[in-house]
Amino acid sequence: MSERNVAPPDGVEFVAEGEGVREFRLANGLKLLLAGNRVAPVATFLVVYRVGSRNEAVGHTGATHLLEHMLFKGTPTFNKARGTQVAATLQRVGADFNATTWYDRTNYFETVPSDALELAVHLEADRMRNSFIADEDRRSEMTVVRNELERGQNEPMLVLDEAVYAAAFREHPYHHPTIGWRADVENVPTARLKEFYDTFYHPNNATAIVVGDFEESRALALVAQYFGAFPASGEPIPEVYTDEPRQEGERRLVVRRAGELPLVQVAFRTPAALGQEKVLSNAELAARAAQPPEVNDIYPLAVLACALSNGVTSRLYQALVEAELAVSVDARVDQFRDPGLFNVYATAAPGVEAARVEETIRRELERAAEDLGEAEVEKAKRQIGARVAYERDGTHNVAMQMSEAEAVADWRFYKDYPRNVARVTAEDVKRVAAAYFGEEARTVGHFIPKNGGGANGNGSSNAGRGGVR
Repeated sequence: MSERNVAPPDGVEFVAEGEGVREFRLANGLKLLLAGNRVAPVATFLVVYRVGSRNEAVGHTGATHLLEHMLFKGTPTFNKARGTQVAATLQRVGADFNATTWYDRTNYFETVPSDALELAVHLEADRMRNSFIADEDRRSEMTVVRNELERGQNEPMLVLDEAVYAAAFREHPYHHPTIGWRADVENVPTARLKEFYDTFYHPNNATAIVVGDFEESRALALVAQYFGAFPASGEPIPEVYTDEPRQEGERRLVVRRAGELPLVQVAFRTPAALGQEKVLSNAELAARAAQPPEVNDIYPLAVLACALSNGVTSRLYQALVEAELAVSVDARVDQFRDPGLFNVYATAAPGVEAARVEETIRRELERAAEDLGEAEVEKAKRQIGARVAYERDGTHNVAMQMSEAEAVADWRFYKDYPRNVARVTAEDVKRVAAAYFGEEARTVGHFIPKNGGGANGNGSSNAGRGGVR
């Protein structure tokens, strides 16, 4: 009898499978994904919680990120006094571990030798419900987070990106940066963090992911043993229901700070990862993820972003960098749980005004809707395929990509992504360029350096676009 024919333990139900991923569900609502890979004797264990900065409001922005830091401070089982603190315990078995926070999720993960999988499962289960949320830990971690925030404020592109998102989203919580506003980070009460923890850190608001070298029956038994001990939350997990109203005109902003070069960011409102233009409840999102729509504009938008800025022959690179109007340019589309933005970031060349860079960007976006050819689209699709393959190399990378898919849709989004990109045609790309790049949906930000320099103005095209740690 094959291992996959062995019945799962009591309290665990097999749900679905596809292309090497098997989904199970515990009686308490925990979702479990298993993806075997016997290439090396290691396994990555990851827990992703469906809580991020989209679940925050003024007064406790940054709470998710601050809690992420505090969950490394220990539990009654794993703590400094006993010599079993989280970091030291994992380091003793040679684990590679960390956690990140983003708009739609928080994840905790460790890659361990295969024979240490039980330790990883035990530790993550323990801090799901038993973490210390102590005031002294809040005070110490607040200073760490504040230093992180201050470092970000010295990155001009990050500052501009934060301002553009705050302007583009007036009502939806994507308005707030993941790290939080400084006053909230400094002043949020410990009791408020504890309330946040007790609201969202439950098995029915999480997905556990195991990738690598493991026996399925053993992994199922471990997760059932350690996570199955916790009940589902006593109250329903609070939903986000604030839709961002339709934008009805261009929004513009200017940031003037110490820096070296002008920066330009041009953003347009776009759909969510599954193509929807409204906030969905957890149940609605799960149903849509299980039966995704035939037409989803997020895929041609992703191809368009790649065609515009990936490589020295891309349109924006040729129009800006080769023309010596900019020193860097990048385009990307958000693939969030809720509707996001298509962004173009550019750093102007010395002596070039931001307005001239913006004008060139707008012209190239208009051209894309008219004459983007099949060859450019096919090249972009190959580039995305290569990047996806690279991002799925190794147990950690696979777990992280599955985690991102779970946060915005579910694991099928991860499974089907290469195939959905491959289906995109040149007509699809031209159609979305014409549909989404209208003036009424545009937000434009300029960073204008003050005289005297003082900050590294070349910026990073990744400004603000990765999980916070």
